[in-house]
Amino acid sequence: MLLQIICCTSVFHAKAGYYLFVYFTGNMTSQQQIHYALSSNEIDFTPLNKGLPVIASDTIAVMKGIRDPHVIRGNDGWFYMVATDMDWTKGKWSNRGIVMMRSSDLLEWQHYAIDFHERFAGGEAAKVNAVWAPQTIWDPSVQKYMIYFSLHSEEDGPYPQDAIYYVYANNDFSDVEGVPKRLFDYSYPTIDADIVLDEKGQYHLFFNTWGGVDGLSRRQYIFTDLHESNKWELVSGKMQPNDIPSEGSCVYPLFEGGWILAYDCFKHGVYQFCRSNDLIQYDLVRTTSAGDVFSPRHGTIMQITKGEYETLKKKYQ
Repeated sequence: MLLQIICCTSVFHAKAGYYLFVYFTGNMTSQQQIHYALSSNEIDFTPLNKGLPVIASDTIAVMKGIRDPHVIRGNDGWFYMVATDMDWTKGKWSNRGIVMMRSSDLLEWQHYAIDFHERFAGGEAAKVNAVWAPQTIWDPSVQKYMIYFSLHSEEDGPYPQDAIYYVYANNDFSDVEGVPKRLFDYSYPTIDADIVLDEKGQYHLFFNTWGGVDGLSRRQYIFTDLHESNKWELVSGKMQPNDIPSEGSCVYPLFEGGWILAYDCFKHGVYQFCRSNDLIQYDLVRTTSAGDVFSPRHGTIMQITKGEYETLKKKYQ
C-alpha cells in the first residue's frame, strides 16, 4: 500500500517561502511533545533540534503529554497555540482538557492547562472523556479568538457521539469564557475540524467523519458566517484524492497563491500534502517517508517571515 501511495505523487515544483510545522510524533509518552520543522519551499520540512521536542509536555500539560498542536499568528502581534492535553498510554479516553499557549516570538510560551472536569465542575462539559484536536480562529463578529474542538463522553453522558463545539478565549489567552456550544450538526461523528478563511471572505471547514455511505472520510463545508450553520454548503465528495485512512487535516495558504491540504496517514506513518488552487480540487504532491527523523503526526503549518525562520534555525539547529 505504501508503494502505491508514493507512486501516485504528482510532479510538483515548490517555490520559495518560509513555513513552520508544529506537530507531535507518536503515541508513546516521549513522542507526545511539541516539535518544530521548517521549510523554505512549501512542502519539504526539516525538523529542528535534531528531531527532539522544543517544548516538553510535562511542563505544560496535566496529563504530561500533548497531541494535535495548532498554532496561528494573531492579528495583535502574538502567536496562539492550543493542543490536546493527553497521554495515549493512559488510554484513549484519558483526555480531560486542552492546553492554551501564547508567545510573542515562537520561542518562549506562556501556558495554561484547562481541565474541563474542574473548569466546568457541575456542568455537562465536566463529564467529557475526550476534548480532541482544539484549534483557534479569530471571530470578527465578537472580536475574540474562538477555540473549537470535538467533545465525547460515555454513552450515557451529554456527548455520546463525537461532535464539534466551541468556546471563546479570554483576553490574555489564559482561560476560556462561557460553556461549550455546538458549532454545527452532522449525522455522524465529527472530529479534527480545521477552518480557514480564503481571499474571497469565505470560510472552509474541513473535518473527519465516519459512518454512512462514505465510511471514514474527510468532508468540507463552505460558508461566510461562522454561526449560521443552517446556511453552510456541504461540498460533495471527499477532500483527499485517495482512500488512505487519515486524520488531522491542516490547510495552509502559499505565498505565491494557492493552498496545501496536509493530513496524517496515521496507519501508514506518513504525511500527505495536496495542492489546490480553489480549495475544491486537490492533487497529491508529496508523501513523506515512514520512519524518517521527520515523522510528524497531526499538527499545523503556517507562514513565517524570513527573520522568524532564521531566528528559529539559530535557536534550535
